[in-house]
Amino acid sequence: MTKSIDFYFDFISPYSYLAHKQIENIKQKNNINFNYKPILVGGLHKLQGITAPAFIKAKLKYMVSDCNLIAKKNKSNFIWNSNFPINSLNIMRGYLFVNDEVKRLYLNAIFDAYWKDNLDTSNEEILKTLLKKCKINLKDFFNGIQDTKIKDKLKSLTQEAHNEEIFGTPTFVINNKIFWGQDRLEFALDEYNK
Repeated sequence: MTKSIDFYFDFISPYSYLAHKQIENIKQKNNINFNYKPILVGGLHKLQGITAPAFIKAKLKYMVSDCNLIAKKNKSNFIWNSNFPINSLNIMRGYLFVNDEVKRLYLNAIFDAYWKDNLDTSNEEILKTLLKKCKINLKDFFNGIQDTKIKDKLKSLTQEAHNEEIFGTPTFVINNKIFWGQDRLEFALDEYNK
């Protein structure tokens, strides 16, 4: 079995975006396997009985400035999305639906559209444009994200995160150890390299 770091993420999490950008840089320099696990962070918060930071004014204000600070330090292109938060259900199901050949392209297209280009990726017309850029068949995609297996897989991954006592995104898991937050990626890497 190949050693990997599980990466629980949601496209609407700005910290997931910032972590993903760091992972992209790491993967260019090192042969480290990251296993991307899409979840609905809103559903996870509900399961854990947590009020999302987006709905707490002081936390939201802090998140905006904190994400800008991190992006500047890491030289990541980042714009706080004026549509935040959106319903990420379809785009998260989409990650599970698309085939492996376009998964990375889809991942980058959706993350960048939301957190770099300030687009509302829950808007079907915007999503269609992004899918066309990824050469994903629109009819297949919109039918596929309604498939019971895809719906159940996303629910199952979100429930799995809850069962593992994960409470937010991004979260990294390796060797049954949980590292929460994009600023804990280096600790997950240390654990990987043990």
